[in-house]
Amino acid sequence: MAEIDLNQPFYGYPVEKVVAAVQTNLQKGLTKVEASARLTKYGPNELEKEEKESIWENIKEQFEDNLVRILLLAAVISFVISQFEDHEDSHAVPPWVEPCVIFTILILNAAVGIWQDLDAERAIEALKDLQSPHAMVLRDGEWTQIEAKDLVIGDVVEIKQGDRIPADLRMADLKTITLKTDQSILTGEVNPVNKITDSVQKDKAAVQDKINFLFSGTLVSNGTAIGIVCNTGMRTEIGKIQKEVQDAAKEKQEDDDPLSKRLDEFGDKLAKYVTYICIICWVMNIGNFSDPAYGGTIMGALYYFKVAVALAVAAIPEGLPAVITTCLALGARRMAKQKAIVRKLPKVQTLGCTTIICSDKTGTLTTNEMCVKELVLLTGQEASSLQVFPIEGTSYHPEGKIDGLESKLFKGNDLSGNLKRLCQSMALCNESKLYVDKGRVQRSGLPTEAALKVLVEKIGKYDKSFNGRPILDAPQQYNDKIVNEFTKRATLEFTRDRKSMSVLASSQNEKGNVLFIKGAPDYLLEKSTMILNSDGVAVPLKAQDKNQLLTIVKNLAEKGLRTLAICVQEECGQLSDYDGPKHPAHSQLVDTNNYKDLENKPIIIGVVALQDPPRPEVKRSIEKCREAGISVIMITGDIKETAQSIAMQIGILHNQSQFPTHSFTGMEFSTMGEEKQKKVLEQVIGRPSGLVFSRTDPSHKRELVKLLTGQLNQIAAMTGDGVNDAPALKQASIGIAMGISGTEVAKEASDMILADDNFATIVRAVEEGRAIYQNMKGFIRYMISSNIGEVVSIFTSSALGIPDGFNSIQLLWVNLVTDGLPATALSFNPPDPDVMQKPPRKHDEPIITEYVFVRYCVVGTYVGLATVFVFIYYYLGYEWAGDGHPVVTFHQLRNWAECHHWEGFKVANFDKYDFSKDPCLYFSWGKQKASTLSLSVLVVIEMFNALNALSEDGSLLKVGVFANPYLILAIFGSMTLHCMICYVPLFENIFNTVPLSLQDWILIIGVSAPVVLVDEVLKFFSRIRNAKLLEERKKIQ
Repeated sequence: MAEIDLNQPFYGYPVEKVVAAVQTNLQKGLTKVEASARLTKYGPNELEKEEKESIWENIKEQFEDNLVRILLLAAVISFVISQFEDHEDSHAVPPWVEPCVIFTILILNAAVGIWQDLDAERAIEALKDLQSPHAMVLRDGEWTQIEAKDLVIGDVVEIKQGDRIPADLRMADLKTITLKTDQSILTGEVNPVNKITDSVQKDKAAVQDKINFLFSGTLVSNGTAIGIVCNTGMRTEIGKIQKEVQDAAKEKQEDDDPLSKRLDEFGDKLAKYVTYICIICWVMNIGNFSDPAYGGTIMGALYYFKVAVALAVAAIPEGLPAVITTCLALGARRMAKQKAIVRKLPKVQTLGCTTIICSDKTGTLTTNEMCVKELVLLTGQEASSLQVFPIEGTSYHPEGKIDGLESKLFKGNDLSGNLKRLCQSMALCNESKLYVDKGRVQRSGLPTEAALKVLVEKIGKYDKSFNGRPILDAPQQYNDKIVNEFTKRATLEFTRDRKSMSVLASSQNEKGNVLFIKGAPDYLLEKSTMILNSDGVAVPLKAQDKNQLLTIVKNLAEKGLRTLAICVQEECGQLSDYDGPKHPAHSQLVDTNNYKDLENKPIIIGVVALQDPPRPEVKRSIEKCREAGISVIMITGDIKETAQSIAMQIGILHNQSQFPTHSFTGMEFSTMGEEKQKKVLEQVIGRPSGLVFSRTDPSHKRELVKLLTGQLNQIAAMTGDGVNDAPALKQASIGIAMGISGTEVAKEASDMILADDNFATIVRAVEEGRAIYQNMKGFIRYMISSNIGEVVSIFTSSALGIPDGFNSIQLLWVNLVTDGLPATALSFNPPDPDVMQKPPRKHDEPIITEYVFVRYCVVGTYVGLATVFVFIYYYLGYEWAGDGHPVVTFHQLRNWAECHHWEGFKVANFDKYDFSKDPCLYFSWGKQKASTLSLSVLVVIEMFNALNALSEDGSLLKVGVFANPYLILAIFGSMTLHCMICYVPLFENIFNTVPLSLQDWILIIGVSAPVVLVDEVLKFFSRIRNAKLLEERKKIQ
């Protein structure tokens, strides 16, 4: 077997050259031996299986975060230290508890991460489902059915109506008059494409230009043909799409969403600072390692290692991942109620910083339901009385007014003569059907023919003599009434040379057979000399009248409408009494070359103008996008004129003068240099406007999105519903698929699905995304102030030499549980009223700016000092506690480790504490109350801080304590949990706490409440700063 060059332009060759190029035989096909050799050489006709990430690699990824590694190290150190500690100390928390708790948290976090990652990538599988499982192939001169995966280059294949095409085939021979395929999933084209066997003479042909090719995965709408396999497996157009999806997925893994990037940056900085602080804390206490209280230098070093571990636990917001996930999940639920279903949680807030929405046209900006938008008919007796009637409606639901129809074309209660004929022609010259599915009117058959049937139903609403039933009971009842009045005798199918099709029919009301015709206006107007007036009488169509009609047709076409002439021919010659195959004139119908001669005297009834119309709500949605600083780019496989027309109607473009600079075909854009491409796209960056790209194929769409998200540094959302949209959906910062009309491939490649296929839903999702990010920043700031407070507390205690106020378990409880509830509740804060009047935030905007960090360091410092103060106050001055505990001096508290060297030091027993044997236990076992007070101050301050976080800069007096009722419930819940660990004996032992008295709570609230005043002062200065920044921006503008 000689080598076959698979990169040849088979579409540009005549059939004979294609046969020679792939070394096959149209009469016998390949031999089984040759087919087997080619299968071995070129591989099976199936899409590649992608190697999945192993579970071990997935587990490893969960521990690559620096903060997680620090916690892991803390757990290991804590475990090692626990092996050296005194296990006989009955007053202490068992040493194994702390490392076990840390390990448990790490394992739970990893489990959540793995569960999210195992939301498997199913886009490739969905693509495979589009491949046909079987094929009818010619081998050794015999037709046989084989599995499609066994097809090879050069196989001769038969395909017929209803088949899913098994490979990329070059058309070789038509077995029927025409063959059409629905390749909308591949190209976005609304109408089925008429296929030919001739060569296509074009140097660089897009998928849409290859009208002599049948593409793998597309459906045959009608006809039967023979094709030659020219591409299989990953070399087919659908295989190229899979490759694009795979490449986009790999690139996207390297380019995380904005939130992940900011959190990673924040985590890396925090990890660095935590490491430094832990080292400093340990090093500065080297001189204390040998204190007798620790039992030797090594044990002293281990003790301060334990303090460093507590410091690490304090600094790391362990609850943050859980709170962020919860916040995103709640946001996803709210979005779901708005009909936006989020498949990947981080994408909930990515919409908030979206700068550009790249939208597919068909089925996204438009309804993907062809409709007649305008109707041209005579309203008087003369051919000069032409009038254009606008028609309402954007779907197959047959409701919508036809302005002026009732006043101009009704004779009493009856339809005018030409209107009756128009309905007859459109109903009879039609093979489509309207039916109801899930409460919506759907179509089977060609979209154009379905649109004509819908128009007949709309006209039927004006017929007073017709008593119709509800639409959802009988969506094509008026059509059925007309069709039942006639008997179809023959169908003259569409052929490319005459650009028309017709139906021969008879009726009791007709003298003989009548030929109803529909087709291209230019072709039928050229043949016609008559036009039907409002009385239904044919009148001469003079040259000036014909020119007037052609001008109307041209104007409609310029508006992006597809035009069809509807005609009738009442003189059918030898076919006037045709009644079936036995009729003498039947031979004229056998040869399609005779059809143009049979349609020799068409009488023009009127012209209809069709369009896949824009969704009614899209125009206002695009206006809202502009107000929010978001540009909209239309990317479609449709022709340039149609794309421009739709763009003008919905406000992406505003006037025709923008066409040269804002509208390009995919080929025009791809052949530009990179610098020119950037200049084109820069027109919509920083100033909300629009662009249009038409006749694009999947690679064009993906490259365009890649350029936006890569070199131009934009956050681009991509919407789409077809297979052809999958690579761009995967490449985009956020891919948005249509839920109703979207293919499974598009849905699986997407991050979000619109359940109602409504572009307007995206705008609502953007608003929700902005609100979520705003709230997320609020609770992150809230949690960080708590962590800063814990670090300041431990560091200050260590620096002063006093006993540590917290242990790691207490800190983990606060970080994960007590702070977690209010932080989650903060995600319910209502959005600012002007959230959609602000420009998108910069994707590289840090979660915590330097100014905000300094501000919360002040709050955190107060938190830390307050907890240290209450701990010291317990030992030095809290004589009114009511528990009889003794007071010591500050010098004694600072040097507590040297207690065993103090002569005559005694401590009176109180409550459950007996210090008669070892008074120095007062600073370890006896610190439970002081530690509980410190912990309680930390918790209560954080509850006040949660109220402060209701607004970043707004005064709590103005915002109001009850602005977010969920926060009040969360604060109540957190305080209940805190009381549980203080008053329930089981938890007292685990957390080393004791019950608190009323006096204790008075002290705690007195020390904690001033944090509100501290934050109010900071907010006041922050408002002054923001006002100055706003003034500066205004001056610059």
